[in-house]
Amino acid sequence: MSGASVAVVGGGVIGASVAYHLGVRGVGDVVVLDRGVGPGEGSTGRATGGFRAQFASAINVRLSLLAREKLLRFSQEIGADPGYQAAGYLWLAGSEAELIELRAGRVLQQAEGLHEAVEVDSGEITRLNPALRLDGVIGGTFCPTDGFIQPGRILEGYLAAARRFGVRIEWQTEVTGFSRRENGRIAAVETSRGPIDADAVVNAAGAWAAPVARLAGINLPVTPLRRQVAITTPCDLLPPTMPMTIFAGDGFHLRVRDGRVMLLQPTPGVPGQPFDIPVDPAWIDAVTETARRRVPVLQGATIDRPGCWAGLYEVSPDKHAILGAAPGCANLFLINGSSGHGVMHAPALGQLLAEIICDGSASTLDVTALRPSRFDEGAPNPVSELL
Repeated sequence: MSGASVAVVGGGVIGASVAYHLGVRGVGDVVVLDRGVGPGEGSTGRATGGFRAQFASAINVRLSLLAREKLLRFSQEIGADPGYQAAGYLWLAGSEAELIELRAGRVLQQAEGLHEAVEVDSGEITRLNPALRLDGVIGGTFCPTDGFIQPGRILEGYLAAARRFGVRIEWQTEVTGFSRRENGRIAAVETSRGPIDADAVVNAAGAWAAPVARLAGINLPVTPLRRQVAITTPCDLLPPTMPMTIFAGDGFHLRVRDGRVMLLQPTPGVPGQPFDIPVDPAWIDAVTETARRRVPVLQGATIDRPGCWAGLYEVSPDKHAILGAAPGCANLFLINGSSGHGVMHAPALGQLLAEIICDGSASTLDVTALRPSRFDEGAPNPVSELL
């Protein structure tokens, strides 16, 4: 295989965004390497397509606002429809402690420019989602500009736009190692199809980012975490404009996509098998029972068991992205650990990493909070279990 100025490992939505933004910056000879046979075989193809700016940290709010700006001009800039639908995110609190945390998040969000995020009472919750049974719900928050996106459309759009700038996309190409110079910099990427000389390498391998980093002798604190999705057969029990509705206490949430209701609730992965993504039949039963209790109209829904699926989050210790050059390897750039927010933040993160690679630092946003060295420095970002 021929050489490259930048080799991007991973052809999911984040890797595709990086490649496109490098192309926009005029970087030549960019190549994307992915072991899949085509687009969407990793986590991007299994993403549920939520988009929100309601976070508990300033950097995540800023990433969402930048990503939203880019989504709003995606069709014009990229030539594809990202499917952005501002249906809103409705967070529900079942205790005073949960409500206090949601309120604190709203204060921070408004300070960062998300002025449309508001607190809602039971009457407003019923107006926003009349299908809910509000037993135990004491209040919540709502942001009307949160909503939904189409991960596959965004991925395909970035890949096509990257190709227009001369980026090569090499499928069925697995990275097997790295050759490093005496100064620690990567000289070449070893692949299943032969070596590629590279001036710089981007690790955009998603849930598989840590094994890729280890090939370069880098310890990357990113772990895979299974997330399961239960889905109904086609029905009209809930409107497609219903906001993403999230019970903050246990994380149960639901939305409508393509005429089906999606039911989700976080669970641990398979013990000892972090990359396995079977769907647990007992979990389907449990999440269905929760849905029917909290949304009575779903008593009439049928679960499409063969259609249920699972995918992998790439989780960092503080549930924030890791962005920048790897400590100890100046030309290996990390864009990992988005912890479930990778698709929604991909437009922003790709632009920011392109700035870091080309200019030495990001200029659109201050991304100091995402620096890879923060864990060794004992300075992780505060973690919110709700937001």
